Formats: sequence, C-alpha cells, structure tokens
Amino acid sequence: MSKNKEKDNSGGSSGLRRWKKILFFGLGFLILFWVAWVLYIFNVIPHRQYINADFGIETYKSLIDKDGDGIDDQTDFLQSVRRYVATKPKYKSKYYRTGYPNDEFGVCTDVIAFGMKSAGYDLGELVDADIKMNKKLYQIDVVDKNIDFRRVNNLRIFFERNAKSLTTDLKDIGEWQGGDVIVFKTHIGVVSDKRNWRGIPFIIHNGGLYYEEDILEYRTDIVGHFRIS
Repeated sequence: MSKNKEKDNSGGSSGLRRWKKILFFGLGFLILFWVAWVLYIFNVIPHRQYINADFGIETYKSLIDKDGDGIDDQTDFLQSVRRYVATKPKYKSKYYRTGYPNDEFGVCTDVIAFGMKSAGYDLGELVDADIKMNKKLYQIDVVDKNIDFRRVNNLRIFFERNAKSLTTDLKDIGEWQGGDVIVFKTHIGVVSDKRNWRGIPFIIHNGGLYYEEDILEYRTDIVGHFRIS
C-alpha cells in the first residue's frame, strides 16, 4: 500500500516538474518574441526594403530642375538628403549665426534645409521672406532669419503655403514618393524611396539615433505631407 502511494507521489512530482519546464520554456519563448518585436519596431533589426516597382508604382519625376544640374528637383532633393545624412550629423539643437549648421551637429529641420539647398533652394531665405510678409500667420513677434527656418511649425506653415499638399492616408501608397516632405506635430522628415512589405515608405530624418527608418505605421501624429517642386 505504501509502495503504491510512493509511486503515485513520484508520478505526481514528475508531472509537476514537467509542467514547470513547459511553462518555463513557454514563458521564455514569449519574452524572446516580445524582445525581438520591440527591436524590430525600433529598427534595431533591419527591415527588408522594397521599391516602387515592387508595387507597380511609377516613380515621380519633377518637371523642374532649379539648379540646372540635369537632375529633376524631386530626385535632386532626395539624393541631396541622402548625402547629408550620410555625414551622420549628431542631434543637437544649437543657434548658428550662419543659419545653417557648420559643424557636426544638426536637428530634424536641417535634413530638409540642406537637401533643398543642394537642389537649388535656399530654405532660410525663402522662409524668412514668407514670414516677413505674413508675421501674424506665423505668430512670430521677433523675426530671426538664422533660426526661423529651423523650426518645425514654421516649416509646416511655409509648405502649406508654398508646396503641394498631399494625402496623409498611408493606405494610398501610390501617393507617397521618395523626396516628399512629411511633417509630424514636433518633427519633420523626408519620404524615402524605400518601402516596407506593405508598401509604406521609410522615413529619412535625424531622430537622434537612426537616419532611415520604417516608422510611419507606428506614428499617429502626422500633420502634413508635401511635395516641394
């Protein structure tokens, strides 16, 4: 009788240990999956990249070549942006008497400014002129040419007035083209010519860590989408 009880107890203990192992490995798997997902969301794990042709989307070309270099403005702007972020400017907000940063630092708006400058557009001059004619619209008391074009809200207003406004609906993937400008509530970037598996474009920006990311689907603060040419 006692031997049977010992066998029963032994079997019960063995079964309990087996379930503990299953729960341990199951929990470990869930934790690893969660960590991998977080790393993927934050682009630590590289995302596979696609291009317009993969979705049957025709690449937009501007009819304007502002600087006369033989490259249309949309393409020129995008290429210039890529050259700028390739220098890996460190994110730091500073004031420059030259307006444009002349050291290793920069902010998100500088991606736009340097990209446009290399394509033949002086964003500092353009924004300054527009502000001086529309101070009430910009709600600026003291105009400062050296910093005004480096503020996100000022660029949003400027592009609303001087660029083509486009959809903010990510489902309309054909309307998103490399070289477009995207504005968030407190941030700004450039639409990449690379896309994720759903056709949603990556964003080129200075976010402090990465310069090209698949983040659009996770943002809920898009306030503008523009085409400058």
